[in-house]
Amino acid sequence: MWQLARSPRWIAALVLCLAIAGAFAALGQWQLSRSVERAVVDGRQTEQAVPLESLVAPNETNRSEAAGQKVTVSGTLVASDFVIIGERLNQGQPGYWVMGHLVTVPAAGTSQANLAVALGWAPSRAAAASVVDRLDSAPPGSTLATTDYTGRFLTTEAPSDDDVDNGEQKAASVAALVNQWVELPPGGVYGGYLVLDDAVTGLDAIDSPVPTSEVTLNWLNIFYAVEWAVFAVFAVFLWFRLVKDAWEREEEERADAELATAADAQTPRETHVN
Repeated sequence: MWQLARSPRWIAALVLCLAIAGAFAALGQWQLSRSVERAVVDGRQTEQAVPLESLVAPNETNRSEAAGQKVTVSGTLVASDFVIIGERLNQGQPGYWVMGHLVTVPAAGTSQANLAVALGWAPSRAAAASVVDRLDSAPPGSTLATTDYTGRFLTTEAPSDDDVDNGEQKAASVAALVNQWVELPPGGVYGGYLVLDDAVTGLDAIDSPVPTSEVTLNWLNIFYAVEWAVFAVFAVFLWFRLVKDAWEREEEERADAELATAADAQTPRETHVN
C-alpha cells in the first residue's frame, strides 16, 4: 500500500489534505484563543490614585478602565442626603453602608458634578442611623465642609426591588440615590460611586480589594475549536482511506487476473484427429 502512496498522484493528494488540515488547525487555534476572555485590562495601576475628572465624566458611560481605580476628588457632602444601604458584607460580616451625596469642587476646565459616596460600614442599622443623625444635624439643603477624598471608584449597581419608603434599600444604585437626594445642584451625575479609603467618624472602612484579572472560559468557542481539530484529523484520515481503497481495488484486480490465468492454464485443450 505504501508503495502506491508514494506515487506522484497520491503525494499531491496528501499535500492538499495537509494544507486543508493546517487551515482547520489554524481555525481551531483561533477559536481556542477566543475562548479566554479577560474581565479587566492587565497591567492597570489601579492603586495609584488619579483625579476623578481625568478618568470619567458626569452623565457619560463609564469606561472599563475606570472600574476599581483609586481616585481623588474634592467636594462637599450635602446634609440630609445620607442613605443607609443594607445587606452589605465587610470582611465577611453582614452590615450596613452609609452613602452620601458629594457635590464636587470643579477643577480647571470642568464644572461641578454630583457623586455618590460610600462613607463607611456599620455592623448594625442602629449604628449606621446614629452616624446619619449626626451628619444630618445641619439644616436640610446645606452642605458640610469642603474636603479632599480618596477612594476606589466603582460602577453603579442595578436598582433592586427595595422598599425605599421603609428604609430597606439594598443596592448601591446611583439612579435610586439621585431620586432620594433632597436637592440636586446644577451639574451632571457620575455613573458610579466612590468607596472612601478612610471612613467617616463612627464607621468602619469598607473593604475594597484590588481588582483581579479574572479569566472566564467561553465553552462555545472551545467546542468549535474541538470541531476544527476533528476536521483536521479527518482530512488526513480521508487521504489514508482513499489510498487504502485504491490499493484494495488494485489487489482485487490483481487477484482476479491471477485466478483467470490459473483457470486458463487448467482448461484442457481440444485434440483434433485427422
